[in-house]
Amino acid sequence: ETEGGGGDSGSTRRTVLFSFTRHGVRLLFSLSDDSSAGLGCCGWLLVLFSLLITLLTFPVSIFMCIKIVQEYERAVIFRLGRIIDKKAKGPGIFFVLPCTDSFVKVDLRTVSFNIPPQEILTKDSVTVSVDGVVYFRVECPVSSVANVSNADSSTRLLAQTTLRNVLGTKNLAELLSDREGISHSMQATLDDATNHWGIKVERVEIKDVKLPQQLQRAMAAEAEASREARAKVIAAEGEMNASRALKEASLIISESPAALQLRYLQTLSHIAAENNSTVIFPLPIELLQQFLQRK
Repeated sequence: ETEGGGGDSGSTRRTVLFSFTRHGVRLLFSLSDDSSAGLGCCGWLLVLFSLLITLLTFPVSIFMCIKIVQEYERAVIFRLGRIIDKKAKGPGIFFVLPCTDSFVKVDLRTVSFNIPPQEILTKDSVTVSVDGVVYFRVECPVSSVANVSNADSSTRLLAQTTLRNVLGTKNLAELLSDREGISHSMQATLDDATNHWGIKVERVEIKDVKLPQQLQRAMAAEAEASREARAKVIAAEGEMNASRALKEASLIISESPAALQLRYLQTLSHIAAENNSTVIFPLPIELLQQFLQRK
């Protein structure tokens, strides 16, 4: 049969139908240009021979023809070394020819893996050890099978090099403070690189950043010195405020003799509260002057 193509004028799609009846069961097979393109004469002969063997051994051969893939799987079918369809089969039941067809199952579920610790030299010449985790899934099963020999292993290796390349452009302060931004940058870079492999990188996370012991001690000493400096500044500000308060208090006391006497009494009460056996009461000079005037 010959049918008109979809959008291109003059394009045709040829479909060959085979109908057989065996053991009271009618079998109908179809071969189209999409599934058998480029097979040639020898290829067509092999396909027909495979069909003949399948029919002669029916119904035993039906168990070799019927395949099942799960909901989270897809099957990429090869016929004589060529992918027979641009779209993977599944989920559910699909048919293959035992002698000429083979298939590869592809898992579509999200996969996570850890990036081993990488020794990275930052932009400001500091060596750090960084590891992470990557989440990805197969978006196009045909591309993941046809364009790369091992999509999982290739993605893992590429993630390691991407981690080193991206972090090599950052300084230590950015690495410690902007992990989320670095993760987004890595995810975009890795997703773009694996796009033609049919891989979708969903997420990248920086797990741990390990600094050299010597650098850790230096940073701890710097932080301690900074805290001590702030403490000294606070103490100096407190002394300055206290001296201002004492100056204001002295001015007030000098203007009022009674306030000075109250200060004396406050000092005496403070001394008496410290378990002293002897308490000295100073005699005000004003009282002595009044006593001398009476005499």
